[in-house]
Amino acid sequence: MKPLKILAVFIIIVCLNACKSTNTMADNLYNTTWELDYISGPRITFSGLYPDKSPQITFNKITKHVEGNASCKGYRAEYTLNGNKISFGDPGPTTMMYCGEGEQTFLSTMKKINAYSFDEQGNLVFMLDDVAMMRFKKVN
Repeated sequence: MKPLKILAVFIIIVCLNACKSTNTMADNLYNTTWELDYISGPRITFSGLYPDKSPQITFNKITKHVEGNASCKGYRAEYTLNGNKISFGDPGPTTMMYCGEGEQTFLSTMKKINAYSFDEQGNLVFMLDDVAMMRFKKVN
């Protein structure tokens, strides 16, 4: 009789856990603005690339667009998610104003990204295959 009670309690616990709302990893992308604090590739220091303002990105779940600033000018682009895979469309429209190498580095790196994850501190990490290319922290 005792094993039957234990089994019944176990089944109830499993059923209650199954009824909880399931958050996907993608749900962590929304309702915040992410600010770049690391980018791989350029031989210029991060503060040299972005002396005044770091690039930011915000995900819109409804329109499937990202928007933000690339440190100097604003941008908007479509994105596609499939599990932890992500891709970005061409950003646009932007002005012709030259803002230094940082903005071009940010936008060209975004086009290479094909996956994302979150690190132990909750930072958003954009990857090219399994190589971390960009890291963003929450700003709100």
